[in-house]
Amino acid sequence: MTRHRHPRWLAAGALGCATLAVIAGCGGAPVSPSQAKQNVRLVDSTPAASGPLDKATWFMPKEPATLDQDNDAAGATTDTVMGNVCERLVQVQPDLTIKPWLAEKFEWTTPTTLVFTIRQGVRFHSGNVMTADDVVWSMNRHRADGANESDEFVNVTGVSQTGPNEVTVTTTQSDAVFVKALSGTGGVVFERKAVEAQGDTFGTPRGDDACTGPLDLKSWDSGRQIVLTKFADYWNKERVSKTGELTIRWADDDAVVNSLLTGEADGAYLENIASAAGLANAPNTTVSQGADTRVWNSMVTERGALADPRLRKALSLALDRDGVSRAALAGLGVPASEPVGSGAWGYQADKFRAASQELAAGAPATPTAQNIEAAKKLVAEVGNTQQILVASDGTTVRDVIANAVVTAAKEIGLDARIIQFPPQQYGDYYSDANFRKQADLFTDDYFVSKNDPVGFYKNGASDSSVNWVLNDPEYDALVQQGKAELDDVKRADLAIDLANRWAEAMPWLSVVQSPTTVVLSTDVTGVPASGAFRNYPWAADLGAKGQ
Repeated sequence: MTRHRHPRWLAAGALGCATLAVIAGCGGAPVSPSQAKQNVRLVDSTPAASGPLDKATWFMPKEPATLDQDNDAAGATTDTVMGNVCERLVQVQPDLTIKPWLAEKFEWTTPTTLVFTIRQGVRFHSGNVMTADDVVWSMNRHRADGANESDEFVNVTGVSQTGPNEVTVTTTQSDAVFVKALSGTGGVVFERKAVEAQGDTFGTPRGDDACTGPLDLKSWDSGRQIVLTKFADYWNKERVSKTGELTIRWADDDAVVNSLLTGEADGAYLENIASAAGLANAPNTTVSQGADTRVWNSMVTERGALADPRLRKALSLALDRDGVSRAALAGLGVPASEPVGSGAWGYQADKFRAASQELAAGAPATPTAQNIEAAKKLVAEVGNTQQILVASDGTTVRDVIANAVVTAAKEIGLDARIIQFPPQQYGDYYSDANFRKQADLFTDDYFVSKNDPVGFYKNGASDSSVNWVLNDPEYDALVQQGKAELDDVKRADLAIDLANRWAEAMPWLSVVQSPTTVVLSTDVTGVPASGAFRNYPWAADLGAKGQ
């Protein structure tokens, strides 16, 4: 089954008191967006820890539905926990580059043959040695129909053991994006015997993990907490966990903020980044942000009011992205000129940065008078249009974006209004074409697990499940070229070509980037501040701060 990775349909609820303190105080001194921004550090990782921690407590927005990363119900919370427990053939680093990990090395020996040399001396948490058979079995589990990352294996025709420590993947074409995807769930190596022995309990509160990481799963008390402990026999002695025991709990935004302010929590990766505004100036917390692929976008449906790309470009020119960031994300977002964030720049970052800056002309942070005039001309060229229906589910970020789109539309002579859907129903637009016919724009925060722009821009292909207005054979061919190109410099040029073609067709309106945002007690440090945390053992780096 082909899937996109990952929509987060209900990611941002109504802002609580902790967030509204930016505007109204809620019992504390108001914090302006500019004040909050001044106290946020922009880094790949927080400063390295100087010593170990006996115990630490971490908060998340909600309890994972499963700890089985192949389960279709797995999402960001599953990844946040299991990134510390399960390791991959290749590992993403805090700077979003990748390096061989459970595979000592990998090589394309032919354009359709990818060979992995499996690292020796690695033990699972059971004490058993990892084998090439475990790798083959795990990859076949990941590529099975319905598995969470099965779409990443679309070009794979076979996985087999070809030597004592060698695994060979055969493909229909060379696929550089596939290698990047192996730093995510698609590259996790499970102990075959452990998973098979657990049966249906694997990934549930009654199950155990079957992995090799620096921490192992001690317990999952459903509804309350998950506890991870340092794995004493971890294979990489230079990267053993600095944290002895990590307790992970979940709560709504206000409770997470209060736990951080009172010292009950040592840290949290925030889903609603506006919650960080009141923490940025607190005396006992630090806030850091780093690159992520996550962007709030408004996706254009096939309903028809925005069928002409000139109308989509006009709306983009008139949209106040900086205003959305201030109103919805407490100024901690970044106006987006592309539908994927800078966290996708895992190589050739300077080249991608320059290209993205050029695209900003069609997606200004704050529209100028010239932008508005240009947008009005595009609308006049098109002539009479039907009313534009902008979907929202009543949650804060979607409401802010919907209102911003309606305001932009009216300013340039278009008729637009908001149509509300219940939050429980809102996400149906991904899978139900009839549901999409009710609105022209649906807004969501979208991120990909691959640090490669080609890994996102494949969403513009004609067979994509999240593109409903772009149908371009040249674009489709370019996606295949980009995936097949193993040379980073050449693939970067292809990715930039895709980005420019996407911007010309504009199947989504890019609104605002949501950088990874991590809040820490002033007593601890060490974790990544980038989107690497979803697939990287961040808790192993968490430790005491030096004096």
